[in-house]
Amino acid sequence: MDQNDKKINSLFTLEGEEIAKLSQSISHDSLQSLVELIEKTKGNIFLTGCGTSAMAANKAVHTLRVVGISAFFMNPSDAVHGALGAVKKDDVMIFISKGGSTKELTSFVENVATKGISIVTITENPDSFLAQHSNLVVNVHVDRELDAFNLLATVSTMAVISIFDVVASLVMENTDYSRKDFLLNHPSGAVGEKLRKETTTHE
Repeated sequence: MDQNDKKINSLFTLEGEEIAKLSQSISHDSLQSLVELIEKTKGNIFLTGCGTSAMAANKAVHTLRVVGISAFFMNPSDAVHGALGAVKKDDVMIFISKGGSTKELTSFVENVATKGISIVTITENPDSFLAQHSNLVVNVHVDRELDAFNLLATVSTMAVISIFDVVASLVMENTDYSRKDFLLNHPSGAVGEKLRKETTTHE
């Protein structure tokens, strides 16, 4: 094995180890509270973030939709130009921000609070502005990113995605989400084909 192979292996190992440590570092109570909030919400779940946090939010939105949750991405720049009109009293707004002080997000958190909805912040900084204006804070922390500068949002982005993967899986279990439900929401592709075969087998 040459040096390049060793480096590649070490980076995959590092990311895997950091994600695995979340099971110990993250508050199970806060995660369970997030699951319960999502399950009982009668309105929509809005997720918002900037940069790589926006990418994580969009992935989370898709995952939640697959398991039957009415989830949408709120573009921060659109939010302050009228899109907040879509947010109603029975909704939830989830802010995803590593530092918890991103100006594009802090600029409208008080507007959301005025609507009286539940506010959640997913962040590494539980003392941040967004966290202080939230009803629920999920503190997600990783020891290091993959790049040499420890700055590129790599592992930290995967950590946020992992949180919502866990949340979606718990929602599926708690709501007795069936293969038929899954097929109804995801009828195409390899997943849809597999579900059709499994649904027929289990009937």
